[in-house]
Formats: sequence, C-alpha cells, structure tokens
Amino acid sequence: MPTTELTEAESTNDVVIVPIEDNQSCENCHFPLNGPYCAHCGQEADSKLKYFWVVIMHLLDDIFSFDSRASRTVIPLLTRPAFLTNEYFAGRRVHYVPPLRLYLFISIVFFITLKFFVAGDDNVINLNGKQGMITEIKSHIETLETERSTLENKVEKNVEVITKVAKLTADLARFNIYLNDLNSDYTQGNNKSIIKLTRKLVELDFEQVKEPLPTDKQARFDALITSLLKEKSDDKDVNAKKDLDLDDNGDETVQLDFLSEEKNKKVNVFFKELIKKAEKAFNSDTGPLIEQVIGKLPQLMFILLPLFAVLLKVMFIFSKRLYMEHLTVALHSHSFIFIALLLSEMLDLLEANIKTNSPELANFVGLVAGGLLLWIPIYLFLMQKKVYKQGYFFTIVKFSFIGTIYSIMIAVTALVAVVWGLMGT
Repeated sequence: MPTTELTEAESTNDVVIVPIEDNQSCENCHFPLNGPYCAHCGQEADSKLKYFWVVIMHLLDDIFSFDSRASRTVIPLLTRPAFLTNEYFAGRRVHYVPPLRLYLFISIVFFITLKFFVAGDDNVINLNGKQGMITEIKSHIETLETERSTLENKVEKNVEVITKVAKLTADLARFNIYLNDLNSDYTQGNNKSIIKLTRKLVELDFEQVKEPLPTDKQARFDALITSLLKEKSDDKDVNAKKDLDLDDNGDETVQLDFLSEEKNKKVNVFFKELIKKAEKAFNSDTGPLIEQVIGKLPQLMFILLPLFAVLLKVMFIFSKRLYMEHLTVALHSHSFIFIALLLSEMLDLLEANIKTNSPELANFVGLVAGGLLLWIPIYLFLMQKKVYKQGYFFTIVKFSFIGTIYSIMIAVTALVAVVWGLMGT
C-alpha cells in the first residue's frame, strides 16, 4: 500500500502530499525512497519529465513565485496600504511573493507594456507635432492627386475643369515642397529656420483649404513666403561660417576648472554632439528616442530604489528600523505605483475603444482610471503612516518633504535616461 510524506508546506495552509510508491527507488543512485528526496544523494523523487505547460508553470514559479501567493499578494498590494510590508516585518512571509521578486515581475511587465502604450499614443511620440504635420501633408497630397486624376479622366474638359486641374497641380507642387523642407536635416546649414517657417506656413495653408484667409492672416502668409524664399536663397556656406563662429565663442563652451584643458575640450565635443543629436531627435521622429529612454528606465529605477531607501532611512532615523526594512517599503511602494499606472493605462485604452458604442460605460471606465491615479498619493501617505506609526502632522510634513526630494530624483533620472537614450540614437 502506498505511503505519503508531507513537505515543508505542512507548516502553512498549503499542505502538499507527495505519494511515494512502495519499493520505489531513486532514479539516480537506486537507493530506496522514503520521502520526496533521496536520503542518499539528495535528488528529488519527482520526475522532471513532464508536460510542456507544467514545465513552463514551474519555471515561472521558480522565477516569479507565480503560484497561489500571487493572488494573495496583488489584491492587498492594491487595496491595503502597508499591509504586505507590515506582514513581512512581522515574519509572516510564506503566504506572499517576496518584495524583490514582486517588484521585478511587475516592473518587467510595466516597462514592456509601456512601450506599446507609448507607441500607440501619437501625442507622446510626436512631441513637437512635426511628424503629425508630415502625416497630414502626405494625406492631403494623396487627396489632391486623387481629385486631379478624376478631373483629368473626364471625357469632356471645359475651362472650369482645366482651371481646377491647374490649381490642383499648383497645390500639389506647394505641398510637396513643404514635405521636402520638413524632412530636411534639422542640423544642416539654415534648415532650422526653414523648417520653423515651413511649419507656420503649413498651418496657415491648411486653414485656407477650408476657407479663405482673413486679411491679416493672408498678409502673414505672404510675409512667411517671402522670409522662406530669402532663407533658401542665402548662401549656406555663410550660414555654416556663422554657426562655426558661434560654436567657437567662449560663451558657448563649458569650462570646468577642475579638469585639464584637453579634458575640457573633450567635454565640449561631447556636449556639442549631444546637442546636435537632441535637435535632430526632437525635430524629427521622436519614436526611436522614446524607445531608447524607456529601455534605459528599468536599470535606472533599479539604482533609484536603494537611494529612495536611503532617503527613508534618513527621514526616519529614529524609527530604529534597519535599512533592509526601508528597502522593503521602497519595493512595495514602487510595485504598487507600477501596477496602478499599468491598470490605469489599460482602462484608458478600454475607454477609447468603447467610447463610440458605449459612451456611458466609457465614462465609468474613465472615472475608474482617474480614481486609480488619485489613489496613488493617498495610498503612499497611508502606507507611510501605518509603517512608521507617526501622527498625521509629522506624517504630512515628512511625506511632503520626501515627495519633493524624490520628485527631483525622478527628474534627474529622467534626464539621465534621455541623455543615455540620445547617446544610443
């Protein structure tokens, strides 16, 4: 008759019973088995040859503790400020995903999905509106070509048709020039001025597509054309000389007293190259830069976490808590923030998709998404109060100070991510 052995989970509510058949022996050393592990060589009695999906689940379990603890962890993480942290401090840890594993899993999911959310948001990708304008111009050119082709294919062509075809041809030529100007290299010659003037012209030109421009706007339109033609007729070598003179101006260089002259030159070369890349990135398709920045954020956030724990240690130095306890607070706080932002983004996406067919439901989903964002600062305040057990006055003062300092740290981290991203473009 088969016997059974209880694993270490017997001390918890999860009792795992591993059946051991009579006369079963270890597959490695053939020693008789009396439990889930061989008493002679230590090999596990449970075979590793299983169905593929079972192996995958075990792999996820090993990496992320992706088992029943997940549900017992995520729900209080979202709804009960400081509950998980205080449970961990009290030694009741076996029921929940460890803080570091929890943070790693949630942050990986968050930053992977963030790329998709950002890629689908034209307002974020096209920070300066230039790419959106280029797309609009291309669409308008297609419309003009279709209209001209339709008129040219007419059997009977009167004066009115010929006049319309001529106007469409002129419009096509003008918008193709706009397109070429906007696609020019922002850092070369006087293209910077040309692109700025072209963008203003395009805005007015699209207005007159709908209705004739009023007198003042028409005068501005004509003045912009004159300025643009003047910029294009200027000798680009002269402009390049001016740019070179400006670059050589001592006021435009970085001079660090603690560095040698040679190293200062290298610093200035680096900054000039960085500025050129920034101008090119922010005045063209910003998508690659945003992808680079998002790709750097996980590593930078992993550095920022222990620094945030140091900030907590300093602010609550008389709490007699160990640094690792403050780090646990930091891990749980950031895990909550990431999952709340992720859920909010998902709800925003759902709202956008159902807005046409179910406006009332979309409004409700939008309220829930907004409520999640509002819950973040409330949650963090309550978490700080319940973990460090101080009165409302001191909690408000310290929470405000920590929030201000950490906002500066986040801003610096974002700046480092942008510079790092520019270096990679």
